[in-house]
Amino acid sequence: MKRFVLFLPLILFIGLGAFLYKGLFLNPKAMPSALEGQPVPQFKLLTVTQGDRVVTKADLVGDYYLLNVWATWCAACKAEHPYLLDIARSGVPIYGINYKDDLDAASQWLSHYKDPYQFSAFDVNGQLGLNLGVYGAPETFLVDHQGIIRLRYAGVVDTRSWKVKFMPLIEDIKREMAESKA
Repeated sequence: MKRFVLFLPLILFIGLGAFLYKGLFLNPKAMPSALEGQPVPQFKLLTVTQGDRVVTKADLVGDYYLLNVWATWCAACKAEHPYLLDIARSGVPIYGINYKDDLDAASQWLSHYKDPYQFSAFDVNGQLGLNLGVYGAPETFLVDHQGIIRLRYAGVVDTRSWKVKFMPLIEDIKREMAESKA
């Protein structure tokens, strides 16, 4: 027993070293999403630019669509915005979630920079963001034709992320839809 006590610090050191060594190979940008493969959570929120219009999960429609979390205080959202405008022009529906922001500032921002969203829900207290597992803005979710979240992407959507992360899944969704119609 005395010998075991003498080797206990060495055993703990080796265990800690193995744990830290494993951490060297993890992707620090990978953010797991418990909601991938799950439906979009229920919500009931006002919109940013459409007066007193209340929107719910039922208002999210499309063969597939993007759900983009943004805010005026988010510098990365401003960098991402021109690309979202291009995606919207290409015919992909985008719904916004204005996250923990000021309503007047958000409305002015969309007026000034143009609005790529079908609508943008005003999530003033961040409850929908919390239900989606949002860490911060920008985050974008790809939702399929059945309302299931297929991808959670944290960070700026740009040409590379669109081609590498989103387009392969969109092609899968289109193929699934075609097979279900056949």
